[in-house]
Amino acid sequence: MKSIAVLPQGSVSHEALLYLFGDEPVNIVHHKLISDVFLSTVNGITDYSVIPIENTIEGSVSLHIDWLINEVDLPMQAEWIFPSIQNLIANPGEFTDASGNKDYSRLVKILSHPVATAQCGQYIRKNAPLAELEPAGSTSEAVEIVKNNPGKGWAAIGTALGAAKHGLEIIDRKITDHDNNYTRFVLVGPEKVTLPRVSSGNKTSVLVTLPEDFPGALHQVLAAFAWRRLNLSRIESRPTKKKLGTYYFYIDVLEPIESVLLPAAIEEIKALGCQVRILGSYPTYTYEEEKAEVQ
Repeated sequence: MKSIAVLPQGSVSHEALLYLFGDEPVNIVHHKLISDVFLSTVNGITDYSVIPIENTIEGSVSLHIDWLINEVDLPMQAEWIFPSIQNLIANPGEFTDASGNKDYSRLVKILSHPVATAQCGQYIRKNAPLAELEPAGSTSEAVEIVKNNPGKGWAAIGTALGAAKHGLEIIDRKITDHDNNYTRFVLVGPEKVTLPRVSSGNKTSVLVTLPEDFPGALHQVLAAFAWRRLNLSRIESRPTKKKLGTYYFYIDVLEPIESVLLPAAIEEIKALGCQVRILGSYPTYTYEEEKAEVQ
C-alpha cells in the first residue's frame, strides 16, 4: 500500500488526494506544515507527497515551487487538477433564527487560511462585512477551531470534507468568487506511480538557469522548443537566491521526456551554456466532476 504525505485532514489537498486515487487504498499521513509534507517523503517515511503548486485565482504557490527547486530533490510523478470548493461552516444551528432562516447578524468572526479567505472576498463583503477575519494555518485548522468554540459567533471557510469530519453545518456552499477556482497538484516522490485512471496527456517540467554573460539567451532557449514545435504550457521565472537579478526559468513542456524531439531541445539549450534540470516527466489528469463527489 502506498504511503502518502498531505496537508491536514479535511483540507483541499486531502480532498484532491482522495479524488486522484479513487477506490485504491492508500496510507495517508497528515502534516500541518508543507515543509513537513515534503520532508516526510525526503526522509523515507512516506512514498509520495501531495503538493499544490498553482491556483486559478491566486496563481503560482511560490513557496511550494521554491521548495521543489531549492530544498528537495523529489521528481514530479503525476499532475492533476481539482476544484477548490470552499464553504461557510459553523456549529449546527448557530446562525439560524427562530424561523429557521440564516441570520448573518450573529456572525462575529470568520476563520480560514488567507488564500481561501481571499477567494471568497465578494461573498464576505455581501453577507458579513463587519465580521472579523482571522487567519489560520489551514482551512481544516479553522474548522477545528470553530468546532471548539461554539456559541461565539465564529464560522470557518473550508471544505465539505472538513465539515463532515468535525460534525459541523455547512451554512452556504460554494462561496468562492469564481466558479472556475481550480488548483493544480503534483505528486512527488522517488518512484514512478501507477494510478487508477486514464491520463489526459504527458508533461515534462524543466528548470533552466541562463548563463550570466549571454545576451538573448532566453530567446534562444525558447527558440529551441519553438522550431521543433514543442508546445509550452507554462514559463515562469524564479530568483536563484544566489545573486540579485539572477533567475531560474521553470518551463512545462507538453511532451514526455521519451519523445523524439524534447531530448534534442534540451541538448541544444545546454550547448548555449545553460544549466538544465529535469523536475519530472509525468502523466497529467483532468478533473471529472461526476467521479469526485465527497459524501
